[in-house]
Amino acid sequence: MTDARERVALFGGVYANLEALAAVLTDLSARGLSRCWCLGDLGGFGPDPEECVTALREVPVPTVQGNYDHSIGHRLADCACGYTDADDQRFAQLSYDFTDAQVSEASREWLRSLPAEARFTLAGRRVLLCHGSPRRQNEFLWESTCSDAFLERLCDQSEAEVLACSHTGLHWHRVLPSGRHVVNVGAIGRPAHDGRPGAWITELSAGAGVLEIAFHHVAYDHRPLARRMQAAGLPAEFIETVRTGWWTTCFGNMPVRERLRADDLRRAPTSAG
Repeated sequence: MTDARERVALFGGVYANLEALAAVLTDLSARGLSRCWCLGDLGGFGPDPEECVTALREVPVPTVQGNYDHSIGHRLADCACGYTDADDQRFAQLSYDFTDAQVSEASREWLRSLPAEARFTLAGRRVLLCHGSPRRQNEFLWESTCSDAFLERLCDQSEAEVLACSHTGLHWHRVLPSGRHVVNVGAIGRPAHDGRPGAWITELSAGAGVLEIAFHHVAYDHRPLARRMQAAGLPAEFIETVRTGWWTTCFGNMPVRERLRADDLRRAPTSAG
């Protein structure tokens, strides 16, 4: 019997991590997910911004513009990530300056041309893709700080039945009282602060009036990435995150509940224990 369900894969935050991007594209192919979108932020954190842009253009993977892409494309002074903490801003500037020095003019032109949002229907449901939020490219939509009422308003204002975003780096999904869905697809270029080196992708599957959203973990060998990051002179804190799966930076904007959740994971006994 033919599967009549419509499927699409989403991922965000490539963060110049070519190993993660290659692993994700291979995984999507193995799952038969030929329809996919990237939700932006191709540079920052990792050592290969130019190579990641090239890879996405060659496949090709349709991409919405993240704040990083906008800044690099327009040669702005910083990433406009929205950080307020001084340490976060310092690390962000280090990675931005590295990315800015690596990207070609042809890639900048392509980054400038990316749309700020994308819309399509999935089994009749109106889907809106954006990077931060429909309101602002660098808005952080954290699971713990977004009330149902706020998310319902975003869906109303954007006329979306499924709203998908990225930017925070942590993936989550909520079904609203209205039956609409909001999903943050997280990032593939940096682990999700859960002690699991690797990437997360999101699958939307719809048919017969039912929408299902699933997160899939994609493992890859992060050791070559860590070595190349070290050789490129990227911060040791970034390399530790790649190796351990735990964030060492970007805590200034992270809400308390997300921090406590990670602390609980750290304290949880391992399967071997």
